[in-house]
Amino acid sequence: MESTGITVMEHLLIHQKENPLATGNFTRLLSELIFSAKIISREVKKAGLVDILGLTGKVNVQGEEVRKLDDYANRILIYRMQHAGVLCAMASEENADIIEVPDNLPKGDYLLIFDPLDGSSNIDVNVNIGTIFSIRKRTSDRAFVTLEDFLQKGTTQVAAGYFLYGPSTMLIYTTGNGVDGFTLDPSVGEFLLSHPSIKIPEVGKVYSVNESYRAYWDDKVKAVVDYFKSPENERGKPYTSRYIGSLVADFHRNLLYGGIFMYPADKKDPAKPHGKLRLLCEAAPLAFVVEQAGGAATDGFQRIMDIKPEALHQRVPLFIGSKRDVEKATEIMSG
Repeated sequence: MESTGITVMEHLLIHQKENPLATGNFTRLLSELIFSAKIISREVKKAGLVDILGLTGKVNVQGEEVRKLDDYANRILIYRMQHAGVLCAMASEENADIIEVPDNLPKGDYLLIFDPLDGSSNIDVNVNIGTIFSIRKRTSDRAFVTLEDFLQKGTTQVAAGYFLYGPSTMLIYTTGNGVDGFTLDPSVGEFLLSHPSIKIPEVGKVYSVNESYRAYWDDKVKAVVDYFKSPENERGKPYTSRYIGSLVADFHRNLLYGGIFMYPADKKDPAKPHGKLRLLCEAAPLAFVVEQAGGAATDGFQRIMDIKPEALHQRVPLFIGSKRDVEKATEIMSG
């Protein structure tokens, strides 16, 4: 799809009348987020040429080994966004607790929740990775931020999206008025509108799930996957299996072409009985995006956007993508 030549900031200003958030502090927030992503994208492109591949030797709050580029992306986002002057606090997949803006820096009323580098286990083999973000407003008028400010339903998000670092770098985001995609033009250093008003097909052709975990699934999850593999489904022929293992990459493909991504709960790891994906920094922001594109997202039983978080790093199963595909998966799971 060809670029229109409209930058993301110009697009924001053009639609300012329909989106009262696209002024002042919100525009500054998005601008700083975009600049951070440009820095991360630059490092991703040259990752094989410098010493930022491999592991740091640290373990994050999720119990996962931290990769060098993951750590770099996290530090860039925290530093840039703390100095943006529009946030009161942040939360990152990599940090156990909320990240406050220091008292010596200007603050605002926005909260930023992010996964600095989703799919980071694929860094060393040059597979698409990305940054997922969710923007919210604090719920209290206290002089300080608490965990409760972050534990909001997905329906309170004012914006969400992701940056995809692949053959090209893309920004996909929504402010609740549809979904638009922008591609970074390295010759001018700007994100240009390349995918206006993205709509996901109601029924897809692809199912994405890690089938190596089948032995750990319950019978309902197996029935869902078997439905998409069977010629007895709504399409009348089996869906094609496509699984990259990078959530943002699998989601992006299905958003454009239609399909369903599934990460159900399994019995593989007793420490993660509710699945692997994080509600606040992965499932909720992508659910906001997919719903605005005409799709759906559930945990197999209820809408992701309606789940009230109980913890900062709460995990949930995820069924996300084309609306009728997700509805069918939820019907089987709930039956």
